[in-house]
Amino acid sequence: MATKVKSVFFCQSCGYESSKWMGQCPGCKQWNTFVEETVKAAPKSVKQQGGIGGSGEYTKPVSLSEIVMKDEDRADTHIGELNRVLGGGLVRGSLILVGGDPGIGKSTLLLQVAGNLSGDKKEVLYISGEESLRQIKLRANRIGDFSDTLKFLCETNLSSIEEAIVRSKPEVIIIDSIQTMFNESVSSAPGSVSQVRESTAVLLRIAKSMNISVFIVGHVTKEGQVAGPRVLEHMVDTVLYFEGDRHASYRILRAVKNRFGSTNEIGVFEMQEKGLVEVDNPSEFMLDGRPENASGSIVTCSVEGTRPILIEVQALVTHTNFGFPRRQANGTDYNRVNLLMAVLEKRIGLQLGDFDAYVNLAGGMKVAEPSLDLGICLAIISSFKNRPISDDIVAFGEVGLSGEVRSVNMAESRVQEAAKLGFKTCIVPKALEDKLKKVGKNIEIIGVSSVADAMKLV
Repeated sequence: MATKVKSVFFCQSCGYESSKWMGQCPGCKQWNTFVEETVKAAPKSVKQQGGIGGSGEYTKPVSLSEIVMKDEDRADTHIGELNRVLGGGLVRGSLILVGGDPGIGKSTLLLQVAGNLSGDKKEVLYISGEESLRQIKLRANRIGDFSDTLKFLCETNLSSIEEAIVRSKPEVIIIDSIQTMFNESVSSAPGSVSQVRESTAVLLRIAKSMNISVFIVGHVTKEGQVAGPRVLEHMVDTVLYFEGDRHASYRILRAVKNRFGSTNEIGVFEMQEKGLVEVDNPSEFMLDGRPENASGSIVTCSVEGTRPILIEVQALVTHTNFGFPRRQANGTDYNRVNLLMAVLEKRIGLQLGDFDAYVNLAGGMKVAEPSLDLGICLAIISSFKNRPISDDIVAFGEVGLSGEVRSVNMAESRVQEAAKLGFKTCIVPKALEDKLKKVGKNIEIIGVSSVADAMKLV
């Protein structure tokens, strides 16, 4: 039976499908993102086949008691920060998407992973659709030595790639990048919604059927999202994002989806001449270069997964030159900063209506948890009154609309991290004071019940 060919319009931002062109996408509300692509409808004989991959085999349903549990077979990447983000190591048969801005270090990190795994005598296949073999070797010579079990292939045709995989039978595959791959059965250009979706589907089938771990590099859009349809993130097992300025030395690897571990963990790296190097103590790294005796600055503590990280909160409050004051937040929620400033005006009496306010988390961190509330409030007060806060003070706690300071989770770990870096005083919620005094032996624990109490204290 002949296959039918028809034209369909796809949104290049979210993958929404439409039979006609539209100016605004109903799915993501973006403008001028629809592109016409030609698709082929599969014949009915193929659609009616059952089983995975159209095999026609009947799959028998099983009860919960019949399912056999076993520990996941994880491979050590010899990069502790990456192992942490993956949930303890690389799971066999998993499909991992790595996204990030151009030049931030995606290819460098995966080449280091490939070298480490090949050093354990694992068969690794590095497939590049963007660089030649000579370009890859230039980067490899800068990073270090590699084992002969690491093979390289420059190819974009998925049919040729699948044939090479079947012949070489690697344990780990790295695809750089998914936007350069094309499937001959799809008539649209490489990088389009159809090509990205179908290419990922082929790699997913290879990963699951052959029990191969597959890394996919994905480009990102201006908004920082992986280019292509959102369904791409639903197809893979793990989604990792690189954060940070590519012109700076630090990089933050964050898991936004992980079927084999927590999505709250982060990995911190520093870009050096020989590649990405792990940062074992992110708190010390984030506080490096902190100014002394400067108003509007205080250290607070955030928790990413199981790791406490000390972060410097900076605030700048100045007279506005316009009738409407400006508010800006970098690294934290803008609306949360406005809410906290309203609390300071109502509960403490600070007249902030004629002042511009700028809040920044130093080090390029992006934190949304409420434990930073107390630190943000004290930084704003310090800048408004132009009075510096002592350098050896750490403060954390959630601030409510009544100005009260509420408890936060994992407070013991936060206090221990502050004591480890030499801080002398820790301002905590009053409800946690007695509990934390037993933990913080080398640091003074002071509990406060409101923002007003904390302001008088510092």
